[in-house]
Amino acid sequence: MTDRPNTELIEETRRLAAEADRVVVKAGTNSLTDEESNLDDEKLDKLVDDIMDLRERGKEVMLVSSGAIGAGKGRVDQPAETVEDMQAASTVGQSHLMRRYTESFERYDQKIAQILLTQEDLVDTDRFSNFRNSLETLLEWGVVPIINENDAIAIEEIKIGDNDMISSSVAVGVDADLLVTLTDVGGVYTGNPKEDPGAEKIEAVGENYAEVQQIVQHSSTAEFGGIRTKVQGAREANEHGIPAIIAESTEPDVLKKIASGTAVGTLFLPVNGKTSETVGETDE
Repeated sequence: MTDRPNTELIEETRRLAAEADRVVVKAGTNSLTDEESNLDDEKLDKLVDDIMDLRERGKEVMLVSSGAIGAGKGRVDQPAETVEDMQAASTVGQSHLMRRYTESFERYDQKIAQILLTQEDLVDTDRFSNFRNSLETLLEWGVVPIINENDAIAIEEIKIGDNDMISSSVAVGVDADLLVTLTDVGGVYTGNPKEDPGAEKIEAVGENYAEVQQIVQHSSTAEFGGIRTKVQGAREANEHGIPAIIAESTEPDVLKKIASGTAVGTLFLPVNGKTSETVGETDE
């Protein structure tokens, strides 16, 4: 088990997460699809219910959603083995994904918007400025932006699962107050929980980040390797003063619990910027 960060820092960060006004939520493919790569209506509706818990508290929410490739595989009667196959599948899945999001959010009379990005859109100053201006306008209008990587052209993103990094880059670029990554495991563990029944969940990550990083690298497998980019994305947000949480998408009322200050998943403590200054005051 890793060293536990200071209790007061954990509680203060949990409070900051609960009070966050602008939240980026990232949902992975396994949080949206079944074992046959079909969109799972129950999972998607639960995600929307959780997001609306935040919206009803007056919070701005941006959703970074994976699932286009997975949903596309489930709808075409063709193999999706090569990069070109996956790119084509994403174009089928993306329209289906947004149709389902539209239907689900309409239960709350909540409007949504689609934004497709590549890493280049986040690093090019002019392109990112255009993206941010559009995003700020949508939030001002009360619209929930749904952001996804543009799989049809972003070859490298398909290979490395870059939505984890896109979500952290978006959180940093739009001055979010919190980044929540929802996945199919309950947080970060001391081992691969899918293979090691003795793996323990790590409650919080702060000064013990290097140790946690080593554990994740050691326990990562082909199926569990995605946790590495989730941890990396959370840390990137932390380095810009943003609290982050990795939690299980199937946890009942997961976002409501976070907004209530309840311990959920693995909490990542800010290490820099405006938020860490506030946390530091409590530690003194």
